Amino acid sequence: MISAGIDIGAKTVKTVLLEDGKILGKGLVPAGLDTVASTKQTLKRALAAAGLTVEKVEGFMATGTGRKSCPFTDAEITEVGAAAKGINHVLESCRAVIDVGAEEGRAVRCDAKGKVIDFAFNEKCAAGAGTFAEGMARALEIPLEELGPLSLKARQAVPMNAQCAVFAESEVVTLIHNKTPREDIARAVLDAIASRIISMVRKVGFEKDVALIGGMALNPGFVESMKRGLEMDVHVPEDPEYIGALGAALAAAEQTT
Repeated sequence: MISAGIDIGAKTVKTVLLEDGKILGKGLVPAGLDTVASTKQTLKRALAAAGLTVEKVEGFMATGTGRKSCPFTDAEITEVGAAAKGINHVLESCRAVIDVGAEEGRAVRCDAKGKVIDFAFNEKCAAGAGTFAEGMARALEIPLEELGPLSLKARQAVPMNAQCAVFAESEVVTLIHNKTPREDIARAVLDAIASRIISMVRKVGFEKDVALIGGMALNPGFVESMKRGLEMDVHVPEDPEYIGALGAALAAAEQTT
C-alpha cells in the first residue's frame, strides 16, 4: 500500500510518499500564512515526483506543530513519535535523535524498534532553534546558508553570553564593532544554539548512535558545534528535514494494515 506522511512545521511543510518502506516521492514548500494551501501544494509535489494520483494513496498521517490543520486526515502522530519512527527506519542503530527546526528543538531517546523511551523540548525561545541562526545571519549581513560554512573557518571560540535572541543580536553587533572576525562570530552563534540543545539532550540521556534531523541538520557549522559539545560523532541522515514526514508515513502504513 501507499501511505503519505505530512509534516506541517513552523517554517516548511514536508510530504513523504511510501510503499512497502520505500520512498516514492517527496515534496517541500514554505509553510506561509495559509498552511492548508501549503499542505495541498507539498502533497501535489510529492505525487508528481512519484508519478501518482492522490487516489492511489491509501493512508495519511500528519505530524508537526500544525498537524491538526491537515486537510487530508484527522490521524496524527506527535513530532516525537514521528522522529523516532523515521530515524529508526533509516538508522536502526540510533538510540537518540535530536530534532532542531525553525522554532523548536527536541531530543528523543528510543529503543531498537523506534519506540520512544523519553523526550524533552527546549524552552519556547528562538535562541535554541533555527530562527536564532536566521536572525544572527541578518545581523552579520550574510545569507543564512553561508553562516555554517563561514563558521568552519573560525580560528577561535568566542563566548556568547546572551540567552535571548534580542540581546544576542546586540551582542553580535558589539562583536562586529570590536572587529571580531565574522567567522568567529558565526561559530559563536552556532555554538550558542548547540549549547542550549545539548543541555536539553543531557536531561533525556543519550548513547550511541546519535542522529541530528530537522532543518538545522543541513547547517554544517551547527553539526560541528553539536559534535564538539557532545564530544562524539553525530549522524546526519540523507534529507534530514524529511525524517518526521517519513515517520508519519510509516505510522500511516501501520494504521492501515
